[in-house]
Amino acid sequence: MNLQNLSALVEGTLANAPSITSFEAISFEASKVKRGDLFVALNHEEISQAILNGAYGILFEKPTQITDQEIAWIKVPSIDRALLRLLRFKILEKSPQCFSCDLISIKLASQMITSNNLLVLNKNIREHIYDLYHLDSNQYILFCDEMIDPQLFIDAKNLPEVQTSTITVVEQTLFETSFIYDDTYYERQLISPFFISYLERILQFFKQHSIAYQIRGFSAIDHFQPVFTNIHLQVKEFGKSDKVLIFERDFTLVKEQIHFLRHQANWANIIYLIPRAKEGELEANASIFYFDSLWDIMQLLKSEQYHFALIAGHSAQILDDPIFALKNEQPSLF
Repeated sequence: MNLQNLSALVEGTLANAPSITSFEAISFEASKVKRGDLFVALNHEEISQAILNGAYGILFEKPTQITDQEIAWIKVPSIDRALLRLLRFKILEKSPQCFSCDLISIKLASQMITSNNLLVLNKNIREHIYDLYHLDSNQYILFCDEMIDPQLFIDAKNLPEVQTSTITVVEQTLFETSFIYDDTYYERQLISPFFISYLERILQFFKQHSIAYQIRGFSAIDHFQPVFTNIHLQVKEFGKSDKVLIFERDFTLVKEQIHFLRHQANWANIIYLIPRAKEGELEANASIFYFDSLWDIMQLLKSEQYHFALIAGHSAQILDDPIFALKNEQPSLF
């Protein structure tokens, strides 16, 4: 790529007057730099190694000592902004079909084995540099605005909604589902019926675009996440207790999950633990308790009677907090 054009693309400024005028390729890792490459210094500490490996140019953000006047030193106001512009240019060259969807759909799609014509972006942009820079033609990209800047794509579409239900649920608990899709029976998948509509949206998208896939099994996706415990809040194996803490970090899903629990487990005693800051956003109910701190959560779980406790605004990681140390204490006779 021409030096002048590249500098304009990344909104960069030449910090010296180099003898070179173009680059053979672009590299993001110093260990992979070849003679003639432009090195994008995502890791400032790798600049010296990149030069030793033959870099013809250094794209950098932080203050840097120019150690070789023969190569190009291109300073940018933001290395992440420059990276986005470089990858967007590369994506434009390949013209993939890009679809935006919600975070749950991304997490479910990333757990399925798919053909090479689909790229699921389930990490941040830096962790997908190689995938995006080496796109094949006629590829599909699935991404979520919460993880990837949508400015990376031109003419991205929204993942189509399900028009007609095609999944048949055969058997279900609150946290497992056996279902039939496209004449294939999937037994006791570790996916709550709450997520079946999200899964169906993904599967119909795959079918519409002839994307081959395999479902080998699902794992926890940090939403509607069950943790089985005893009365002392000690964690037990999945399904080995009649007390379950359900964690949901995304408050936008909580109202729908409350409705789901009330209809799917109407036999159970269910309590809902909601951050005080969200008071007034849910319909008043005697089973809703508001908390200000982790201490409040622990005390509510110790004092209230329940089969299921939906805890909004937190993940199961809070059980590792020192405030929950009491959960491991055994009752004493003294």
